[in-house]
Amino acid sequence: MRVGVLQFPGTNCEYDTEYAFKKLGCDVDIIWHKESVNAGYDLIVVAGGFSYGDYLRSGAIAKFSPVMESVKDYAKKGGRVLGICNGFQILTESRLLPGALKRNENLHFISKHHHLKVENNNNDFLKKLNVGDIVNIPIAHHDGNYYIDDDGLKELWDNGQVLLTYCDKNGEVSNPNGSVDSIAGVCNKEKNVFGLMPHPERAMEKLLGSDDGVKMLEGFLG
Repeated sequence: MRVGVLQFPGTNCEYDTEYAFKKLGCDVDIIWHKESVNAGYDLIVVAGGFSYGDYLRSGAIAKFSPVMESVKDYAKKGGRVLGICNGFQILTESRLLPGALKRNENLHFISKHHHLKVENNNNDFLKKLNVGDIVNIPIAHHDGNYYIDDDGLKELWDNGQVLLTYCDKNGEVSNPNGSVDSIAGVCNKEKNVFGLMPHPERAMEKLLGSDDGVKMLEGFLG
């Protein structure tokens, strides 16, 4: 499997992402934001970090980078795209995913492990997991408060586009950032573009606190 990982000025998770997919046996390329993606990739990952320093708004500048035009074309043709943390923000700013990411409700940067509940596994991303499964994945964000209006929220649930919600170890709601319905990850209607705020690429080793990210990313392998 061939994976392309996007790199913008300020990105800081591209090498973690590269490591994670190489651990799963994938061929991985780092793609600079002035380059373009092509149909030769099985997955494009928009990695986390502070693209362009997030000086305007998280992901708002990166959406204008040359590479994003080719990502839009790639996705339109059915190519799979995964956005993690800042990558999720870039995908919402680029309108490849619905909704928006706002400042955390407590106005502070959050960095810790947090539990997530699988809400839908009828997709390539989470098909190795079961609905209701609880995973423990690191979060690290300042603008992770997912927002969408009431009509959009209903549409997300009706279409099975809500992938993950924040919870505690028992599966009860535990919302760290104020996200609507405790949403941690969504996909598009076609289920080929995925975005989440938590970092599965940082949950690949039990020694580092969790390897729950392995099953999540393995879904893309076939």
